[in-house]
Amino acid sequence: MNTIKSFVHKWIWLMLILFCIGGLIYPRVGIAAIICMLAPVAVSVFRGREWCGNFCPRGSFNDILLSKISRNKKIPRIMKNKWFRLLFVVVLMGAFAVQLSLAWGNMVQVGQVFVRMILITTGLTIILGIVYSQRAWCVICPMGTMASLVTRTGSGSKGKNVTFDKQRCVSCNLCTKSCPMEIEVLKYKSKGEVTHPDCLKCGKCVIKCPKDALKL
Repeated sequence: MNTIKSFVHKWIWLMLILFCIGGLIYPRVGIAAIICMLAPVAVSVFRGREWCGNFCPRGSFNDILLSKISRNKKIPRIMKNKWFRLLFVVVLMGAFAVQLSLAWGNMVQVGQVFVRMILITTGLTIILGIVYSQRAWCVICPMGTMASLVTRTGSGSKGKNVTFDKQRCVSCNLCTKSCPMEIEVLKYKSKGEVTHPDCLKCGKCVIKCPKDALKL
């Protein structure tokens, strides 16, 4: 992770805290949440889920703060199931759309809908992060799921993935064990690059590799 990305990732969680507090005091602030809702999908066209791994305020919150109190347990298999994730997107975003349509025309109420959504999902993030692992929410995050679908169907992240130096790799599997999304990184050794659509480009596997066999 380069210096700028590292700095942003280290401190951008503050934006989540300020948003939640500011949104409760001044609801119109909530409309700003649309940036973080659209950005993961927009960035995925060119860089896969890089936004989620490096620039997302909630992702930063998960890595910097939530990781300190997480039980670090395996994420339930059902949460990784494609149909479960799609159903979660439909249910959550459907409820959000209904609330938004009812509030339309009143900017204060529209802002409140955004704030309420962020507060609810942040609460769920904390629960999942403590019970399972810090990035458990990121597996079912609606925007992350949509970004994953864009990455899966497009070629935007081609050439911008974690790559293997097959000669250096000793198959120790530390890369897989370090992945916050529980991607089986080592399985991509023969392919030469990690093309899994949920790869966050966070670089944790690169840092953990004792042989410098991985690069991002």
